[in-house]
Amino acid sequence: FVRSTKHGVHRGMSSVTIPPPACMLRPLEVPFRYLFGPGPSNVPPRILAAGGRPIIGHMHSEMFGIMNDIKKGIQYAFQTSNNMTLAMSGSGHTAMECAVFNIVEPGESVLVAINGIWGERVAEIAERMGAKVHTLFKTPGGHFTNAEIEQALAKHKPVLFFLTHGESSAGLVHPMDGVGDICHKYNCLLLVDSVASLGAAPLLMDQQNIDILYTGSQKALNAPPGTAPVSFSERACHKMFNRKTKPVSYLLDMTHLSNYWGNDGKPERIYHHTGPVSGFFALRESLAILAEMGLENSWSHHTEIAEYLWKGLEDLGLKLFIKDKDLRLPSVTTIAIPEGYDWKELLAYIMKHHRIEFTGGLGPSVGMVLRIGLMGYNCNKANAAMALAALEDALKQCRKSKA
Repeated sequence: FVRSTKHGVHRGMSSVTIPPPACMLRPLEVPFRYLFGPGPSNVPPRILAAGGRPIIGHMHSEMFGIMNDIKKGIQYAFQTSNNMTLAMSGSGHTAMECAVFNIVEPGESVLVAINGIWGERVAEIAERMGAKVHTLFKTPGGHFTNAEIEQALAKHKPVLFFLTHGESSAGLVHPMDGVGDICHKYNCLLLVDSVASLGAAPLLMDQQNIDILYTGSQKALNAPPGTAPVSFSERACHKMFNRKTKPVSYLLDMTHLSNYWGNDGKPERIYHHTGPVSGFFALRESLAILAEMGLENSWSHHTEIAEYLWKGLEDLGLKLFIKDKDLRLPSVTTIAIPEGYDWKELLAYIMKHHRIEFTGGLGPSVGMVLRIGLMGYNCNKANAAMALAALEDALKQCRKSKA
């Protein structure tokens, strides 16, 4: 406000009417938990330390060097030589929206395979931006044959086909061989979600002719949530950069993001947005850990621990939701809810008495499954044994209905 006195004009702040909240005058408290759900997973000390390094400017040359490292790390993790490879400033949903918003124009046809929550999300995103959305549908745990996919492509003639590689809501890893070839036969681009599967189950972007692939930082990569690797093939780039209309999102516009990541061939990077500097530090370190371990070692290790967990669950008399062992997602195991038990009570007991997070289903799989995730840093026999012991205890202690 402005106040006039005989000594002149005084400018000051108006009286503060909202007091400091009591909660903000107390120190931050965060409990320790074993995150054995579908993600986020526990972050190893090395990655936590990387995220705690001093901040540098998002446009500093050293930051661009770290971003270049991230790009190379993603190319290795995805097994791609695509130049248009980067990490989104946001969770996996950011990469999901980036792919749809940049590839598809209003009125164009999109085909979405729905066998869990992630297909549902992509269908809604595409619908919101004005695409004509067609769906292939299976109940949770179902997968699509190449013949079913080809029939739908021939019928709907979409510009984009979406398929989830690691459907974490159902615990299913989808076969990928041949799908990219079929899409290209019908002049369609293939978009794949590998948020729950990257680093845990084999996936080869270039060899399997995947046009757009994305993942999240917080699953088998073990970085904090908030960054999302994504890569676009040359075919995808041709479609993306020859649009008649601008993408609906400025923040996710690949014309700008390709420059920010040094992928557009221009000599200078121009400010677009402030990237999550600490998040990029952590992501860089997580990709370095994967490179040191080796992709094939990571895949086989996740399979070995998953098989140990599956046997232990069956020894407890529990039924695995995905019957076909080859279709089970190694990183997220789904268990059919044992008859007579309240699944929410089981989860609450395990959290209270063992400090372990398991989760129920998600989206269409709610009320059908319990989910146990052992990914990256969490993926070892000691943690699998701890998870089994906690579940065995809960099955003994929780009420079982007589119905």
